[in-house]
This record gives sequence, C-alpha cells and structure tokens, in this order.
Amino acid sequence: MSKAFVKEDTQDEPLFVPARAPLPAGTPNYVTARGLALLQAERAELQGQRDQLEAKVDGDERRQRLAALTQRIVELEARLASAVLVEPGNQAADVVRFGATVTLLTEDGAERRYRIVGVDEADAAQGLVSFLAPIARAMLGRQVDDVISLNTARGTETLEIVAISYDADE
Repeated sequence: MSKAFVKEDTQDEPLFVPARAPLPAGTPNYVTARGLALLQAERAELQGQRDQLEAKVDGDERRQRLAALTQRIVELEARLASAVLVEPGNQAADVVRFGATVTLLTEDGAERRYRIVGVDEADAAQGLVSFLAPIARAMLGRQVDDVISLNTARGTETLEIVAISYDADE
C-alpha cells in the first residue's frame, strides 16, 4: 500500500502551544482585580476542557490535546502563583500608576484613553495596555497637564495627559 494513503505516526511531533505574553525576568507580575479574575476563569475553562478529554476514549489525538492542555495549565498556574494584585484603593488620581485609566490629547485634538494593566490582560484594541508597553512607561509617574513624547513608526508623537482615574469597574 502506498504511504500516501496511510496515516503517518505523529506521536513524536509536539502539538504547538502558543506561549503566554512574556514577562521579563525579575519583573513583578502585576495584575488588576479584573485581570486576576480573567486568569482564574481561564484556568477553570482549561481544567474543564481537560476533564472532558480525560473522559473520552484513549487515542493519539486525545493524548496530544491532553498534553497541550496540561502545558497551558502549568504555565497559567505559574503565572497565577506569581501574580501581584494591585488594588486601586483610594489612590488620588493625581499621578499615573498601575491600574490607572489615562485620557490623552493628541496634537490634532483627538482624545485617546488607555488603562494600564498586567501583561495577560493587555488588549490594545480595547485600550488596555501592559505596564511594560512603551506608552505605559511614558505615562507612569506623570500627572495631568504633563506632556509626553512617544517614539512611533511614524515619528515622535506628543501627547498631553488630560485626565487620570482609578475606577475599578473600567
């Protein structure tokens, strides 16, 4: 029989598992309450998927999927174990810190809003930027009316901080 019609043995081929967002060595894993809840929900989801797979009949695909799920759960557990919850508490909204929602004014008068969050919660399309992102690093420690410069692919952009808030619901 031709090998073209025989299923190749794929036991030695590792299943690709996408890596979590990197966290540089020595950098604390800061998380917001929302970010911590998202990580915990992801863990519950993955454990549920693993439980469902374990209940199925044995097979190579099942074994590979279980291995991939287990790897993701182990990485997630490590991230949860290193999580440092930063509560906004009663922070005065006078300085940009982790968890702040910052409104910026561009040179052409447009407003942009960003919330500084942990690496696992970051989603630029939603305005959630990691505290390690260049824009977050440029804003941290600044106050309302401060002007920041941000180097982008289009050149240097000048932005003015017009508002800072620490609303836990955002």
